[in-house]
Amino acid sequence: MIKCSNCGTESPDSCQFCDECGTRLALAISSLNAPDYVPPVASEPSARISSPSNVTTVSPNETFAAPALAANGGPVAPNSVNPHSSASGKMDAVIVIERGIPEGHVFRVLGNDCIIGRWDADNGVFPDIDLDAFDPEAKVSRRHARIRMVDGNYTIEDLGSTNGTYLNRGRRLIPGMPQIIRSGDELIVGKTFLRFKIGDHNE
Repeated sequence: MIKCSNCGTESPDSCQFCDECGTRLALAISSLNAPDYVPPVASEPSARISSPSNVTTVSPNETFAAPALAANGGPVAPNSVNPHSSASGKMDAVIVIERGIPEGHVFRVLGNDCIIGRWDADNGVFPDIDLDAFDPEAKVSRRHARIRMVDGNYTIEDLGSTNGTYLNRGRRLIPGMPQIIRSGDELIVGKTFLRFKIGDHNE
């Protein structure tokens, strides 16, 4: 267990942020023997961790550009424009609650860095996507996960949450290891089931 230097709350060793006050913890992962943890290969910084075939793993500080695919499955021409992109170059993405209270609620993914979590005004935690009203069992951490856009691709990264983040019902994401997400992917944060969509959602 890791003890928060700010509020004294103890959190699991895998947590990067305190689940009570949101303070960054001193140690992100203190044990390399955790059953779900696979150490990276030293000679290959960007080597993939074993994961489902439909999940792409990238290093947290790596700049990447996954090949884009057209509707027919072929490559998109280098200078083509993503049909879901706005005039500012940012894609129109949303997250839809698929299993929660209520179902069907839509959150827009705004900007290039979007935090998913629960509002905590007392401790100054104000996530971009606030699931507090949709998480009656409080299984979502205050700073649970982050969605970012890098080089035209969206990624999901667990921020050391207590109850984990899952992509397409694969293995629990390792904190600090962002993975590429695509339109239609399922995200599970705590016990809240979400669907990530780009451009094909209904208002």
